[in-house]
Amino acid sequence: MTLEYTLTDSEKLAHLDADELHRLVGLVEYDSESDPFPVSGWDAVVWVVGNATQTAHYFQSVYGMELVAYSGPNTGNRDHHAYVLRSGAVRFVIKGAVDPNSALIEHHRLHGDGVVDIALQVPDVDKCIEHARLQGATIIEEPRDTADEHGTVRTAAIATYGDTRHTLVDRSRYNGPYLPGYVERTSTFRKRDGAPKRLFQALDHVVGNVELGRMDEWVGFYNRVMGFTNMAEFVGDDIATDYSALMSKVVCNGNHRVKFPLNEPAIAKKRSQIDEYLDFYQGPGAQHLALATNDILTTVDQLRDEGVEFLATPDAYYEDPELRARIGEVRVPIEELKKRGILVDRDEDGYLLQIFTKPIGDRPTVFFELIERHGSLGFGKGNFKALFEAIEREQAARGNF
Repeated sequence: MTLEYTLTDSEKLAHLDADELHRLVGLVEYDSESDPFPVSGWDAVVWVVGNATQTAHYFQSVYGMELVAYSGPNTGNRDHHAYVLRSGAVRFVIKGAVDPNSALIEHHRLHGDGVVDIALQVPDVDKCIEHARLQGATIIEEPRDTADEHGTVRTAAIATYGDTRHTLVDRSRYNGPYLPGYVERTSTFRKRDGAPKRLFQALDHVVGNVELGRMDEWVGFYNRVMGFTNMAEFVGDDIATDYSALMSKVVCNGNHRVKFPLNEPAIAKKRSQIDEYLDFYQGPGAQHLALATNDILTTVDQLRDEGVEFLATPDAYYEDPELRARIGEVRVPIEELKKRGILVDRDEDGYLLQIFTKPIGDRPTVFFELIERHGSLGFGKGNFKALFEAIEREQAARGNF
């Protein structure tokens, strides 16, 4: 038996170590040999946007990411621009159509800016696809090799909720900047003097929103097809306010690198954030990405200086004696968290700090969470009421509540 506690290629490139990954995202050891669908970790989050050139610049100038690779008309790709950005072990691929007949145009018309592919690194693409096929998954792309002067990559893809897919990637025989068809590319953009090297180091989790009554179906999909286990469940009063409610379950792969909370709306007096998302995204999709940082105060300060807007937390949250009693000592004074609107939660394993941006695009759909873990393996259950009340205030201001 071998225990899986090794670093992925992206984590090695980011100069992260296993201890840091354990603290950042709750990495655990597991037996990969007994896993019918072994997943090593995240490979890339692929976005479809209306203007990839501007969006790639936005993620560099505001979120501190670095341009590392590119595919487009001057590399032989006449369909679209694709910019590959990195921050620590996080890789974004930003795609925008060039050809008026590109399939990306219809995807963007329907959904707006959003995530089309949550790509995962696997040690054996064929093993995973064969298991997925036996379990009834929809295979979008059969296993295939692509190669260039940097080596060979083996990939395949399966469908998940809505128009979202998981591309499975084995890059063990490849040392290029991303994939064959991409060339190394850097940017002339320069960070401000004194800016930190990076604002976030890893991807903690990706939240998917699905239709009413289908959450358990997709939880079952990840259990059955991909061998994921159930990590947490939030129902009823756990995740409701006086006006809106939702239900959520969390599935994760064996080493806990890849975590997928799955949400569905629940019946309540008014429309929940999930209802609003499903309306404006026009179907299920990735709602938010949680970016792990080891210094959330600096990250929030830097992002706010660049114009990023966060959900507001009322002062009463920090003055609640029950909160102070429950969270105990954390690494920064509560007054510093209050000044920035950062939420704090504690469970039996430790505590976490978290904050949520407002939607980053024109539609009220995808947004980011910033998270700093100190032992906690949870998702901020103690903050749900305050968070959802903040989201309701934003929904009301948009006229969608």
